[in-house]
Amino acid sequence: MGRVTDLAAFTALLTPEGQTLLAALRDYDPAQELAVASRLRREHPAELVTAALGQARLRQRAVAKFGAEDAYRMYFTPNGVEQSTRASVGAYRAERMRELGVRSVADLCGGIGGDAIAFARAGISVLAVDRDPPTVEAARANAEALGLTDLIEVRCADVTEIDTSPYDAVFVDPARRGGRGRIFDPEAYSPPLSWAVQAARGAPHAALKIAPGVPHEAVPEDAEAEWISDGGDVKEAVLWFGTDPGSVRATLLPARTSLWTATPLPDPAVRPVGRYLYEPDGAVIRAHLVAEVARELDGGLIDETIAYVTADGLMPTPYATAYEITDEIPFNLKKLKALLREREVGTLTVKKRGSAVEPEELRRRIKPKGKNSATVFLTRVAGAPTMLIGHPVRHPANDPASPQAR
Repeated sequence: MGRVTDLAAFTALLTPEGQTLLAALRDYDPAQELAVASRLRREHPAELVTAALGQARLRQRAVAKFGAEDAYRMYFTPNGVEQSTRASVGAYRAERMRELGVRSVADLCGGIGGDAIAFARAGISVLAVDRDPPTVEAARANAEALGLTDLIEVRCADVTEIDTSPYDAVFVDPARRGGRGRIFDPEAYSPPLSWAVQAARGAPHAALKIAPGVPHEAVPEDAEAEWISDGGDVKEAVLWFGTDPGSVRATLLPARTSLWTATPLPDPAVRPVGRYLYEPDGAVIRAHLVAEVARELDGGLIDETIAYVTADGLMPTPYATAYEITDEIPFNLKKLKALLREREVGTLTVKKRGSAVEPEELRRRIKPKGKNSATVFLTRVAGAPTMLIGHPVRHPANDPASPQAR
């Protein structure tokens, strides 16, 4: 009965009265919700006001993923906001499908239509399938709101019953959340990863969206594994079929820069900390491509278990952030506090890898004060707890304002 109620409430939002309410709530302050709800209920049915307020909150949350222009025209469910693909990631994947020659795709577990929208905007026709009626209605409404109904067909069905043979490609985004939160076992996805892989193998091209923490040993031998970050944050992993079997790729957005290999290098050697420390992008680390970055930088690891690369030279790379290291000291908060006080460091960035100390705890104990800034790395160097102090640097070739970049 609850799903019927949800569907009725959602459908009411599509009426002229519902649309008027949503337009009025675009910029409302959730902190004032009680007062706003009381005022609106004098003129509109209480159920409709409740549904409109809920949708307004979801739209505000969705701005981070879809941008304001789309988010305030689209419709969402709570799970839809949480689980939908960020627009920049969806656009990248759709463009890659287009470059593969894909003109039609079966989007299984399509949710509120985020990926279907990206495919359609790339000129690809889409069958978007989901089994949850309110979610399906949201996807239909989104296709209409964004003017994409000519390219998007939305169907309420069990994805395991869909014949995908008429389509150039299959895209599967299994549900990775349950009643108790995130699901880490790929076979506990809905549908299970093994089913998705089987569906992928039956299509000329396919992409399966999975959690970025998936073990590499769980990647099928006939798949390409790609890890994607956006703005430095790892967003997802994708298993591609019909591309480069057995290869590994790290893709960094928004630049759409990819580090790719068919034969990953062995782990780099451990070497003493040099003048520069490089922090690889999270997608590079997840893809186990740190060795490729180290080779590019003529560097090594500071510890065999830590994904920091050190080198004596400053070299341009899109795959890691460079820091110039000024100090290397054994872990000792007293010494660190004295050093930062001496250098008048008031703005302190704390990064940790291989340390149990939390950045906020260190900041609380250090109480930085002063006009200068610094970055401290809590880590291990050749097995020993160590603090590295430095600051981020940009290579002139990566700086548009630099004469060397012209």
